[in-house]
Amino acid sequence: MKSQEHKVYSTIIFDLGAVLIDWNPRYLYRKIFSSEEETEDFLQHICTADWNEEQDAGRSLQDGTELLIDSHPKHENNIRAFYGRWKEMLGGEIAGTVALLHALKNSGQYKLYVLTNWSNETFPLALVEFPFLQLFDGIVVSGREKQRKPAASFYQLLLDRYDIAAADALFIDDNLRNVTAAQKFGIDSILFNNPDQLKDELVNRIILV
Repeated sequence: MKSQEHKVYSTIIFDLGAVLIDWNPRYLYRKIFSSEEETEDFLQHICTADWNEEQDAGRSLQDGTELLIDSHPKHENNIRAFYGRWKEMLGGEIAGTVALLHALKNSGQYKLYVLTNWSNETFPLALVEFPFLQLFDGIVVSGREKQRKPAASFYQLLLDRYDIAAADALFIDDNLRNVTAAQKFGIDSILFNNPDQLKDELVNRIILV
């Protein structure tokens, strides 16, 4: 870590899902299906991550839902539940990471931003549900911008909008694909595993003490 110990950062960029917010469709579908096998089969073959990311990239929830029902009519009710009961996928804030966010904010040393893959139609619900989102200096939502991580243009949009130099920023995300893209773009990044690991990474970079 010696090469990073003396680097000075001005900006910390957070992902939201699985970093600050515990969002998981299994919380809903474990109520709908009687077994873990059925839940996993449904999420791996019908309401897949790739399908959901198209809504994150700007496709309307209605269009995404109807498209999937056309392909899997027997699962219509289960498919409609994905967004119809979306709030049931929220497990709450990830308290350890939120505590780190408060520490960063209270230090007064960093600009704090969000770069998230999230549907523009469901994000207003998150703003109501999670008051800590008010701590950020800016939030860039993929569904609003109609582009998403790991596209280089999405990272560039954040940097341009808030006049951030890539070399001065640190990016935190739980998805290796997104972290790799940020690093290729010149943004130092942390692959998030859990709050304790993140705290260690921030201390190693002398961002927190």
